[in-house]
Formats: sequence, C-alpha cells, structure tokens
Amino acid sequence: MARVCDLTGKRRLVGNKVSHAKNRTKMTQKPNLHTKRVFDPETGRTVKLRLSAHAIRTLDKVGSLSKFVRKYRHFFQ
Repeated sequence: MARVCDLTGKRRLVGNKVSHAKNRTKMTQKPNLHTKRVFDPETGRTVKLRLSAHAIRTLDKVGSLSKFVRKYRHFFQ
C-alpha cells in the first residue's frame, strides 16, 4: 500500500542528502500518516482513512468530512 494521504494526496518527497564534502546520496521524506476513523454527521457514516497530520488538523478546523470535501474540492479533481 502506498504511503499517500487519502484526503490531501501528500506523498513522499525525493531529494539528495548532501554531505560536507558535497557527496550526494538519494533520500526520501515520508509523510506523517495516521490511520483515523472519521465520523461524518451529514451522512451519519464512519470512514476509516489514512491521513497526514496536516489533514487531521485541517479536518478539526473545518469541522466535518463533508465540509472539508466542499472547501478543498481541488484536491479531488
């Protein structure tokens, strides 16, 4: 299973780790993902999602899953 946030689509970043001698080696930065059960009061359903910490904070701020989907519609196109 790929390490991708279900709502925001965050995935790993790939870049170079550069030493003091300017040696370059590939490295990845993985997103901070958590499995979370989210209840949507508008539909009355609970959904199990893999969310990044950023998405969890945004869900708390917006209020519900349906409001999140409406507000951040550009993530789902």
